[in-house]
Amino acid sequence: MRGLHLLLILSGALLLGSCKRDLLEFSEVRQLTSHTTVRLNNIRFLDDSICIIGGGSTFYQSVMLRSADGGYTWSADSSTDAPKEMYGMGMSPNGTLYLSGIDGCVLRSSDKGKSWHFNRIFNWLVYRGGSFATPDTGIFISTVLQRQCTITRVDSNFKIIDEQTFLHGLNNMYMVDDHTGYVLGYGAVMKTTDRGNTWTYLPVDGDNFTAMDIHGNEIWMCGANGSIFHTTDAGKNWGRQRNGNDISVPRYMLRSILFTTPMHGWAVGDKGVVIYTRDGGNNWSEYERFTTRTLRGIAAAPNGDLIVAGDEGTIYRITPQ
Repeated sequence: MRGLHLLLILSGALLLGSCKRDLLEFSEVRQLTSHTTVRLNNIRFLDDSICIIGGGSTFYQSVMLRSADGGYTWSADSSTDAPKEMYGMGMSPNGTLYLSGIDGCVLRSSDKGKSWHFNRIFNWLVYRGGSFATPDTGIFISTVLQRQCTITRVDSNFKIIDEQTFLHGLNNMYMVDDHTGYVLGYGAVMKTTDRGNTWTYLPVDGDNFTAMDIHGNEIWMCGANGSIFHTTDAGKNWGRQRNGNDISVPRYMLRSILFTTPMHGWAVGDKGVVIYTRDGGNNWSEYERFTTRTLRGIAAAPNGDLIVAGDEGTIYRITPQ
């Protein structure tokens, strides 16, 4: 028995050593100055120079960060009109940017983040995402403890047009044009093709879905249990590329996903995890961690670097191998 016990210990040590050696390494990792210590939830490049990050402190502060040099340096702007966290980020077809958050607060910018204008949706819900599909119709999603969600449509003055309620939570929303969009959350993904009048459930489940990366009809999606799904026909059929419920694979809580080419993709999440695929998502490898903070957003810089943002004002610029 002592010999068997020793063998098991040695096997475990060898396995841990092997896992450590298998971790990928970035060519360079640089922590950037964010001028804030609050949570950063979303990141988006608007063009080759300008990048926006939204976030805040739950009940006390909203923060908008802006870079005008491709993500190297950042300036911070806090809204006194919306003094609570901004969870969602969306963009309308005309380029207007929207941040949405607690108590129905919405901030919008029509000048690439130079200035922000405050609006409120007067049902005072916690909005996780939204934007205007057309100039006269906005669509915003809210959630309550992952048990119930509301999809609210508003007019150009943010007056409520109608509300639809579903018995599951929602985490994110993506409008890809003036009539087509996706919402995703706790075990469910829905799609609209009529500007939010109706929503259809798509044939995919098995995780609490957190983020998508959409390239036409091809979509990658990640979840809080670490699953990754893929569709090439705009959601009619899905393949599970990584099963987060499989006890034989590492357990990750994923928050955001990004593909820069059909083959090369990254996903980030809790405790600083960054995973990578070089074969379109069929196999994933983990990078050696450079932070223990949760990473909530990832974007590709114009020069090929990656910008990641997350808790406690964390922003990193990382160069892949």
